[in-house]
Amino acid sequence: MDSYGMVHREPAPERYGRLRVRTDDLGPARWLTERAPGNGDFGTVAGVAAPGFAAYARVLHPASLGERPVRWSTVGAAYGREVAPGTNWHELIGTDREYQNAADYGLPGVWDEHAAEGPTPPGVARALIPILARHTRNPERCWFGLWNGYGRWDFDLLPSFETPGRDEVLLAGTLDEAVSPVSLDEFAELPDLWWPEDRAWCLGGDVDLVSTYIGGSEALIAELLAAPELEAHRVSPGDAVG
Repeated sequence: MDSYGMVHREPAPERYGRLRVRTDDLGPARWLTERAPGNGDFGTVAGVAAPGFAAYARVLHPASLGERPVRWSTVGAAYGREVAPGTNWHELIGTDREYQNAADYGLPGVWDEHAAEGPTPPGVARALIPILARHTRNPERCWFGLWNGYGRWDFDLLPSFETPGRDEVLLAGTLDEAVSPVSLDEFAELPDLWWPEDRAWCLGGDVDLVSTYIGGSEALIAELLAAPELEAHRVSPGDAVG
């Protein structure tokens, strides 16, 4: 029988980037855990970004070419395929769902790295922050959830809160500090969940997704859809995620 040693994990930090790791009151996250059955199920938009908002958007994580971001619409045009609100990345590039295991991938001159999988990529986050800040009274007081399974840090002894399919560690900080974990190293994941004190919106991502989902007001979603630096589509709370 094969045996494997324990993967080394560093002790949980007091700060994740500039975000403070909460070790006491998880009250600010309680509204995310109290979901009625069928309202924000696992694998749905509202399951990732929280139910109850007037409107939702899917923000696509770009692919890349030589480390430069490439929009899905550019990739789709090269393959003669249209990007719809529910399009999956593997469908767009004409492969199966387990595309990560393919030895050969990319299209010369168009893309050479798959759409970024995981929570919101830093480049996308930087474009989102000023838009989100305009749609809350509390950009200086925000809360964040970080999945405790990313593996580098040992969060097992810290309290966590449950969302569909995930256990999250609670972080606190300003909206601008959401990107600060990249100061740890280039591979540090940003928080999966972001929301302001007034709960005007909620942003959700996941380790297995190539999209970020945002629930909020009609005005917020309209601004996200119109932002030239983002590739976003309107979605519904019960739609499947990808």
